[in-house]
Amino acid sequence: MPDNPQDKKSEEGTEEIKQAPKTYTPPDKITFKKKQKANAQIPTASMPDIVFMLLLFFMVSTVMKQYTGLPVNLPAAHKIEKLPGKSNVLYIWIDKEGRISVNDKLVGIESVKNIVYNKLVENPRIIVSMKIDQDADMGVVNDVQQQLRKANALRINYSTKYEE
Repeated sequence: MPDNPQDKKSEEGTEEIKQAPKTYTPPDKITFKKKQKANAQIPTASMPDIVFMLLLFFMVSTVMKQYTGLPVNLPAAHKIEKLPGKSNVLYIWIDKEGRISVNDKLVGIESVKNIVYNKLVENPRIIVSMKIDQDADMGVVNDVQQQLRKANALRINYSTKYEE
């Protein structure tokens, strides 16, 4: 005869008496497994090759801006000073036909004042460099100078070519 009365078979012997299911009780502490961190490393063996290729690409693809302006035959001079940094210089070209170019753009005499004034507002330290053909009409040069005075551009440089 079994010791547990619940496991006893009924008198007919066909049915068993089952124990009631236990309710779930959670543990006091829940522990999780620590995930291992991914080892993130950047392979640096080919880094000099990549840097060299980028440097070469940018050197080849960079365009160096040169002001060509109008074809001007500059007068000669014995003493020449070099202008500091091209970012602080506004170039005005006047050729022998009287055409005016401001930073490689052909403009009329009326728009010189507005262009120069706007550049002075952006950068008050700007120097106006005038490159005037030696055969240019001095009336046009005088008109440009009047426009520069109206724009309050008082730092003017007259460019020449060096004569030894």
